[in-house]
Amino acid sequence: MLELAILGFLYDCSLHGYELRKRITALTGHVRPVAESTLYPAIKRLEKAGLLARETQPGAVAAPRHVLSLTADGRSELRRRLAEPERGDITDENRWFTVLAFLRHLEDADAQAAVLRRRLAFLQEPASFFYDGDRPLRAEELDDPFRQGILTIARATSRAELAWLRKTLASLG
Repeated sequence: MLELAILGFLYDCSLHGYELRKRITALTGHVRPVAESTLYPAIKRLEKAGLLARETQPGAVAAPRHVLSLTADGRSELRRRLAEPERGDITDENRWFTVLAFLRHLEDADAQAAVLRRRLAFLQEPASFFYDGDRPLRAEELDDPFRQGILTIARATSRAELAWLRKTLASLG
């Protein structure tokens, strides 16, 4: 998810590390804040792989700034990752939002639709956070109001996303 976010934000424009970290944190929010100790090794890996380029520019006050930009290989890699997301990128909501944030960079509408259909199929699978044996439980079957709340909120969120997915798939043709 972190590498995808780095590639995605740098696809739009060159950024220095601090600004990149702020944007990734805004995308992932309170769920997965990005520590410098995580971000900078990921940047180094992507740079070493030839997906990022670093340019040193004079700093506004004192220290020079390192501005990161995507290479042609980095652009290709982002599009590849968007076209072929891992299962966890489809099933994990936070990872899915990262894919969704940059899916517009996958310029082929059929390829975009294929990714959205994978998410749609996942959301249509019967599921719950709570089970009776192998059978998923619905909110109405629970006595615990807190677990009912979880399932009620999840159902509403899923319905909204399903409606959006169907509408967007129809518009993509």
